Amino acid sequence: MRTLSPILSSGLPSVRRLVTPPRAWSVSQKRNAAHHVRRAFATHAENTFRIPLIDFGKYLNASSIAEKEQTAQDIVRGFTEVGFIYLNNHGIPQETVQQAFEQSAEFFKLPHEKKTELAWRDPRANRGFVQVGRERVTQSADAEEIKQLREKAPDYKESMEIGRDWDATYKNYWPAEADAPRFRRTMLGFFQTCHELHVSVMRSIALGLKLEEAFFDDKVHEQYHNLRLLSYPPIKTQLLSSDGQARAGAHSDYGTLTLLFQDSVGGLEVQNPHTGQFQPATPIPGTIVINAGDLLARWSNDVLRSTLHRVVAPPAKAISETEAITPARQSIAYFCNPNQGAEIACLPTCLVPGSKPKYPPVTTEEYIVGRLQATYA
Repeated sequence: MRTLSPILSSGLPSVRRLVTPPRAWSVSQKRNAAHHVRRAFATHAENTFRIPLIDFGKYLNASSIAEKEQTAQDIVRGFTEVGFIYLNNHGIPQETVQQAFEQSAEFFKLPHEKKTELAWRDPRANRGFVQVGRERVTQSADAEEIKQLREKAPDYKESMEIGRDWDATYKNYWPAEADAPRFRRTMLGFFQTCHELHVSVMRSIALGLKLEEAFFDDKVHEQYHNLRLLSYPPIKTQLLSSDGQARAGAHSDYGTLTLLFQDSVGGLEVQNPHTGQFQPATPIPGTIVINAGDLLARWSNDVLRSTLHRVVAPPAKAISETEAITPARQSIAYFCNPNQGAEIACLPTCLVPGSKPKYPPVTTEEYIVGRLQATYA
């Protein structure tokens, strides 16, 4: 089986020309040259850092493996270079997405006491309602550090977490049908629809990594996923002006893939790994934003990139001479995970001969529960 190595960015001829030295440089010449190199690299990285738009219909409707491989290579390239892709013609009808958004909006309109009856309780279950300020997403895994961040700059959002409904140990928390008609039925249907897309995208990734197309099928079939409904209430800009404050702080996701459905307000930003700058992931109607998570990065030995991202406030509307308020925002994230007990170890096609894996094996449950325990401690 042919081995793969991480796909690196192409060389920068303009930068190489800049660093070709004369026979003798003064200190100031060296300093100026270094400055120009950094600026040239930053400009190149900013200009080439783009989230690719993938027509997934070409994969779903392909008549041969060779046709599928063309799209698969584009997807893997997107996850290798950026960690994010826009997926178009993905097979989920817009009407289905719209129904999920409508039901989500109705849920968050419920009285606060109705929602808190369904409160999130246990990282192993990862189900239930999370009120504004309860979570502080970050890259830190230190519970005390996260607690301090949450007290200083909590995330201004509320969410509802939904898992597989047939789990023998952990049950979903559903509002009464009278309080939220059709909510449960809509979300369970959407959960299943997203899982089916996840399987298809993982098959394309398998082909792109030179594995058998069905390689991941028996490693994700348990549907150990999490459907997260998100509501970002309107907020005065003064409350978002403190250090480190955002609607959702910079973080990576934990699992294999995240399917993100955005409204038109936007606010998602993706970090350019070359410059450290965050760039908008502007909503494109009809597309799903998909990013690789930590476990897929570990599985691929970092061939596929788990990229930092955050949610910032969109432009605000002035309500006085000194204050403005941001619009409300809705999104739905489907966090795709491997099976609960799956061992995540370096894939055979992602290890350069003679080298060692970057990460020790870990199970899905060990990694995800560990991150959630720190986040909500």
